[in-house]
Formats: sequence, C-alpha cells, structure tokens
Amino acid sequence: MSPVAHTASPASGYARVPDRSLSLVHGIPLEEEPGLGALTLPGWLREVTHKFGPREAVVQPPLRWSYTDLRTRATEVARALIACGVGKGTRVAILTTNRPEFLSAFFGTALAGGIAAPLSTFSTSAELASLLTASAASVLLFEPRVLKKDFLEMVLTLAPEVARGTAGGLASPRYPYLRHTVALDLGAPVGTVEPWAAFLTRGNGIADSLVEARAATVMPADPAALFFSSGTTGKPKGVLNAQRGIAIQLWRWPRIFGLGEDVRCWVANGFFWSAPFGMGIGGALSVGGTLVLQSTFQPEQALALMEAERVNCPMGWPHQWAQLVAARNFSSVDLSAMRYVAAESPLAKHPTVKVDWQEPTRIYGSSETFTLSSAYPAGTPEELLKGAHGFPLPGMTIKVVDPFSGETLPTGTRGELAVKGTTLMLGYVGTPLDETLDAEGYYRTGDGGYVDEDGRVYWEGRLNDIIKTGGANVSPLEVDTLLRQFPGVKLSQTVGVPDELLGELVVSCVLPHDGAALDEAAIQAFARKHLASFKVPRRVLFLAERDFGQTGSAKVKTAELRKLAAERLAPH
Repeated sequence: MSPVAHTASPASGYARVPDRSLSLVHGIPLEEEPGLGALTLPGWLREVTHKFGPREAVVQPPLRWSYTDLRTRATEVARALIACGVGKGTRVAILTTNRPEFLSAFFGTALAGGIAAPLSTFSTSAELASLLTASAASVLLFEPRVLKKDFLEMVLTLAPEVARGTAGGLASPRYPYLRHTVALDLGAPVGTVEPWAAFLTRGNGIADSLVEARAATVMPADPAALFFSSGTTGKPKGVLNAQRGIAIQLWRWPRIFGLGEDVRCWVANGFFWSAPFGMGIGGALSVGGTLVLQSTFQPEQALALMEAERVNCPMGWPHQWAQLVAARNFSSVDLSAMRYVAAESPLAKHPTVKVDWQEPTRIYGSSETFTLSSAYPAGTPEELLKGAHGFPLPGMTIKVVDPFSGETLPTGTRGELAVKGTTLMLGYVGTPLDETLDAEGYYRTGDGGYVDEDGRVYWEGRLNDIIKTGGANVSPLEVDTLLRQFPGVKLSQTVGVPDELLGELVVSCVLPHDGAALDEAAIQAFARKHLASFKVPRRVLFLAERDFGQTGSAKVKTAELRKLAAERLAPH
C-alpha cells in the first residue's frame, strides 16, 4: 500500500487517503481520538460512576438514580445473575422498555461477565420465539406487559414448562439453554417466572468483591452484547458486538453531538436498538448528564415530561417531531430549556425555543458497527460538509466496491460501501465469519454511495432501494429529505415502481398531517424547484399511516411499500 497522502486540503487531519485514485479511505488511528476511556462496559461504568457519583444519572418520575445508584443497582443484578449460574459468555435476554431496570440489567450482565441480549418490545409471539431461540439465553429478564402486548402470556404459551414448573426450576426442550425467567412488576411467582424483587435476593450471599473480580476479567475483545437488527430486509439478524466496539461508541457520541455535562437527554426509543442505546446512554452518561426516560412514546406525555424535567436534548426520529408538534399541549408547554435542538427542527419553531445548534445528521453507520462508521461532529464548518456523511471515524476504514465483482472502484464512482475497523461486529450469530466478510475483512453493507478525493463518505441508501429511471440513478433519500420540508407532509418514502419505458418510475408515497389537504401537482412543482428533472416524482400517492409498514425504529419496509405502490398504480 502506498504512503498516506497528506495535502493542504481542508480535509487533512480528518481522513487518511492511501491512493486518491481509489475509493478507499481510513479514519485517523484510534489512539489519536480524544475523549476515550476504558474499552470495556464494566470499565466504562466504573469510570463514569466514580467520576460523577452523586449527580443525577437516570430519571423516570418518580424514580431517580444517581450515578452511584446506577452502579449499586447494576452490582445488585450482577450478584443475582452470578447466583443463577451466569458466567463468562452466558447470554442474558432483556425484554423491557426504556426504564432504569434496563440499565441495571444490561450493565449488571456485563459486570457478571455475561453477554446482554436486548430484545424488541415490538415483538409478536412468533418473533419472540425466534429471538429466544437465536439468543440462546440462559436468563430472561422481561417486562410482563407493554401497551397491548402481554409478554407474560407469550412466555407461558411459548414454553408451557414455565407455567407448570416452580420458580427456578425451568427446563424447556424448546429453549434448552433457558433456566431462569424473571419479570418486573410481578407481585408473586407465576410458575417458574420469578418476581424481580425475589430474583434480586438470590444475590444476597454473593460478595461485591466477586463482582469486581469478574468485571476485572472482562477484556476489550470479549463479546459484550447481542443486538438484533430491526429487520427491514427480512428476519432480524443477531449482531454480536465486542466490548471495545460498544465502549468506543459510548465515549464517542458526546463528542460527535458536542454535548456538555449539562445535557438532560430524553429518550423514548428502545435501547434494544443500537442507535438509541449509543446516542442516549453514551450521549448523556459519558459526560455526567442525565437520562430522562419514557417507556413508550406518547407525544403529550413526552412534552409534559420534557417541560417538567427541563430536557435540553431530545433524541428521537423525525416522524416523532411531527407528532410532538401536532400534540394538543405543544403550544402550552415551556420548552425554553432546549439547547441541543437543530435550528431547522420542527421543535425549534416552538415559541419558547431559541437555538443555534447544528445537529450532526450527516452521519453513516449500522448495527454491524454499533452505530457510527463516519460522521461530522456538530459545528463542522459548511465548507467541509459538502453534502456528505462525514469522514471515517478513528480506527475505521471504508471503501467502495463493485457490488458484483467486489473490486475497489475509482474515486467518485458509485458502488457498495464496505467497512471494517475497531467497532465492526464480531459476526452474526449462526453465520460463519467468512460468509459475512470479504477476503480482506470488510463488511459489505448493501448500502450505495461513494467517496470523494478528500475522503468524505456519501451514503445514498440501500442499493436495492436506489431507483434506476431512464438510465439515471435516483436516491430516495435525497427526494424524501426534500419532500418532508413541504408543508403538510408528515412522512415521505420514495420507491421505484417497474415501468416498461423507463425501467422504474420515481413514486413518492406521502403521509399527510391530520387535516392537511395536499395536492400531487403542488408537491411535484415544489420538487422541480430543487431537484433535477429525472428525480422529480412521476407520481405522488397519498397513503394512510397503516400503509407504511415500519420496523418501530422508523425504518419503512420499502419492499412492502413498493408492492403497494405498484398495485395502486396498476389501473393507470
């Protein structure tokens, strides 16, 4: 490999480009990244709780935990897990909404030496059955009821042995590794399902010194957690992440967001997804801030919580901002504490909000790299942004390859993004690593994009979502980013519908705000002012919310939507 090029380019210091003729770019070495601490979860927990002990760490009224409380509660869970036989590499499934017990369960598992496996609270009974099998969990810690989902009934149905046995005596042929089931908010045992309080008493005979000794054996290369992808392209995949990868991202998020120790971060999206986990837990707790938790997203309750707890950093998805603005109490709440809100965000239009913060939305990553692979930190000058998704982060390498041959493409050529580096997953559970990575150890992401000669990464969406119309490529991401700015548009998802003449038609599926009267011609005229003619939607379909099959992490299942759009347009 040729020496890294160093020029007077404004990108110097952000990326290392070995050969400017090829789409291959490195982030700076990991050891040059500022702000990193211990590279294990027990180490991260030890550092933040020691440094910020009495400060308020987690709030879910009426419950309030300091950093010291968080460490104490996590140690309590670790003792109970050790008493249940959890050892090095044992998997512990956690099926809860965002509540303080999720944190004590997750970090308690880490302290005991186990592997945490957060499961989605959006799961149906069939999906839960699949996740329990894939996780091979020995312990299941779960919330018995979430909204209309009765997880206690699901567990009893999926494993009848749970209902028939007595607490602590589970032996299920269907789930042969599962030995203990524990439910929050449960007053008395139900078969083998133990109440949370009774589970914690199991650890009374385990010394804290044993927990500390266990935690000290955890190494950066050890498996830390098994997160499941959100399933936009099929059945969720189990992504096994190393201690180092998760710890790096926990330390990194505050730097990317430019967050200070004053941050009070609201999070309602499930910590069973890597993005809310990294952004929320890392963004708030790595710098001594406060996590303000909401178990399930309810717009009016969210606004009241933000007002009462003086939230200054709301972390959610764009479709949630629209729901907050539409909530009945939006105009009456006091949101003047808001600081970490983008000036162009709908929340910034609230009369009490005055902000000039630049949200780092130009970022790229995936579950397989435990969130970020490339990013621009908040406050990056406009002359560096250039419409890209940042430079590779420290320790990461990104290349663009031909989707068919795997050959590295020339600079600026569109292809498939491939990544490797310090936060890359250990692999998918059940899949040999050589079937996941290429011969050079890169993970082929299935995402389309390119890199420029300075090393900026441009992400254009899933390759199978790129629309090929009349010989040109159209990124749905670009179209939808624009259309969501049109008044009355709550959600837009653009897809390609087969067409004999053009190959594919650009079709935008739009969800209007309640009461909004939208017109196809007006939206097309708006698009023509900002987009090249071939990118302008040939048709705009107005759909109901139920038509947008989503994963819960606000990712639309585009294959289903593409089929629906084709059916709607078939008569025409």
